[in-house]
Amino acid sequence: MPMMQTRRRFLTTLSLAGAAGLLRTPPSLAAEGPLETTTVRLAKRGLCNAPEYVAEELLRAEGFAEIRYIDTPGAATAEAVAQGKVDFSLGYASYFVAAIDAGEPVVLLAGIHVGCFELFAREGIRGVADLKGKNVGVEGLGTSPHVFLAAIAAHVGLDPTTDIRWVITGPQVKPMELFADGRIDAFLGFPPEAQDLRARKIGHVIFNSSVDRPWSQYFCCMQAGSREFVRKYPVATERVLRAVLKAAGLCATEPARAAQRIVERGFTDRYNYALQVLSEVPYDKWREYDAEDTIRFYALRMHEAGMIKATPQKIIADGTDWRFLNELKRELKG
Repeated sequence: MPMMQTRRRFLTTLSLAGAAGLLRTPPSLAAEGPLETTTVRLAKRGLCNAPEYVAEELLRAEGFAEIRYIDTPGAATAEAVAQGKVDFSLGYASYFVAAIDAGEPVVLLAGIHVGCFELFAREGIRGVADLKGKNVGVEGLGTSPHVFLAAIAAHVGLDPTTDIRWVITGPQVKPMELFADGRIDAFLGFPPEAQDLRARKIGHVIFNSSVDRPWSQYFCCMQAGSREFVRKYPVATERVLRAVLKAAGLCATEPARAAQRIVERGFTDRYNYALQVLSEVPYDKWREYDAEDTIRFYALRMHEAGMIKATPQKIIADGTDWRFLNELKRELKG
């Protein structure tokens, strides 16, 4: 692994290596007004949340003095945001759609990247339709992998309630462990699980959300905020989102430096896995893809499958706020 950089060297390389101006104080800050709070709490979960981890120095440049990363299980992402345990988190669009349908105080602010889920299966299973009657592992019903995979199954004509045998592992045992041991037929993995299985040559991928249509045409992970934080601190909200979007650009253009920074800050100890994730996940689509179309797409799939009661229009009306994203698209164009 390359020699670890100090914080000063990291800031230097930010300005020298294709990321010039990222740490420069945005000219719009004065117009935005003063920060209402200088503290922000972000969820610490999977490697695909890399933009939030890389954003730490950018957040300091935005005026935040206390930046805290709170350990948050993937299954509890929406709950943590809704309950105010964290102020912001990246998470799977389908999981936030379910939370909004349940009336949770979550606000979706932007799409960040396109895909990081990979569906691993045992020999003899060639596609999603072949999962009929098979054992598929998830930590729990209603978790993001379950919701996402159920929507995928419904899209190919399966009834996710009756056609798939869901094996509930609970938080103590990872579905990947059961898969590696040959005790289940398939599971939906996210970084660094996919990288680990490929390195160990276990199973094969039958679905990849970053390349397989129509899923690859929509955001996978969205930036969400606590409704209370967004309401009380609109200036802080815009600055957090600005930092994360800039960090997403850095992940796309300078994956090696971003991966090294993630290792330095202790978010992972596997530089090779971090670099692989940052090199494979499309972090450069936030300007191109339509965040509202993503929510409409997932909400429609989930509504058709009977997983949510609200219509896509109601989900969008109740749980999204694109004002900050639209402003930042104009500001950060180029």
